Amino acid sequence: MDRWNGRTAIVTGASSGMGSRMASDLVKVGMKVVGVARRVEVVQKLADSLKGSKGQLKPMKCDLTDPKQIEAVFQWAEKNWGGVHLLINNAGVLTMQPLEDCDPMAVKTMFDTNVVALCHFAKLAIQSMKKHGIEEGHIININSYVGHRIFGVPGMAPYCASKNAVTVLTESLRRELGAENSKIKVTSLSPGLVGTELSDTIHVPESAPRLDAQEVSDTVMYVISTPPGINVVELTVMKTGDVIY
Repeated sequence: MDRWNGRTAIVTGASSGMGSRMASDLVKVGMKVVGVARRVEVVQKLADSLKGSKGQLKPMKCDLTDPKQIEAVFQWAEKNWGGVHLLINNAGVLTMQPLEDCDPMAVKTMFDTNVVALCHFAKLAIQSMKKHGIEEGHIININSYVGHRIFGVPGMAPYCASKNAVTVLTESLRRELGAENSKIKVTSLSPGLVGTELSDTIHVPESAPRLDAQEVSDTVMYVISTPPGINVVELTVMKTGDVIY
């Protein structure tokens, strides 16, 4: 993990749950982390709690449905910290939308956040890595187990579709970079059920085994600890006993 010391990361959805834990763990290993969220005041509290760590956390307010705000995140990082070495596309929106009476605008917001913004962040991260000659860059898209199948809970179809799109886009990006002989790593990390604000909207039994945010962050730390030349392409992680799917 020493190679990440002093390098720059961007983590979306850094105000709670998995994003908050990932940002915190990256700061503790010495990274300079831009924590992106709408609730920037929450990220600021996290940054205050991390003072004295090896790295540092810069909170940045960003509406992921606004391309200009996304571009401003990278402009700040470029100006103040140089090239981006690690991008974690973690932010996501989940609203239960039965197809027969779904709200088109709610579905659009979900795709704008889960798919379009993910593509935009990845594009700008790659441009930054290439501009600064960063050969060991890494993009991690936080996907979902439901991004590989149709989940049988009514109302989940649009969310599952957005995460299936993440599966296709992540693998396509990996292949595009591979065709260029690029050493930039691309990973799809697909957790099962996680106990977060997002998962609280899914109607599953309270007794269903859930990962916690720290366990997912620990998995991210494993992925970025792999040596140069080794790319964890797809990693599914679930709590032991999770059979809800």
